[in-house]
Amino acid sequence: MNGKKICTIAVLLCFCAVLPFVTGCGQKGPPLPPEIKGQKIAPPHGLKYLVRGNRIILSWKHVPDREKAAVMPRAFHVFMAKRTVQACEGCPFQFKLVGTAYMPSKQFALILQKGFRYYFRVQAVGPGNMKSGYSKTVQVEF
Repeated sequence: MNGKKICTIAVLLCFCAVLPFVTGCGQKGPPLPPEIKGQKIAPPHGLKYLVRGNRIILSWKHVPDREKAAVMPRAFHVFMAKRTVQACEGCPFQFKLVGTAYMPSKQFALILQKGFRYYFRVQAVGPGNMKSGYSKTVQVEF
């Protein structure tokens, strides 16, 4: 009977020693600020472009969502990425901030160079540097 007790105690001790190492995934996620209902900025939508000569005019819409994203933007950041037309398909490219349109404007104009493929997207910016998600990306081959 003593042998059974010792064996049971040994198994329990092994189980208790291993338990802390097998619970959870072991990776802590980044801290997220508390989210207050409606305290976000909705992303711009309906991004379009018009090319006239070597000039492009981008335009978009922005409608706040009273329940999920009620904050009105103060401005819109316009981002652009460009590659040569001969660049490989699927090769990575990086968006860079090319300008800011301040409310109430929802347009932005740029001069383009021939022989490039351009990608544009827009992000709303509000008080305290609060930022929305990005609009859908539009592609222009010039």
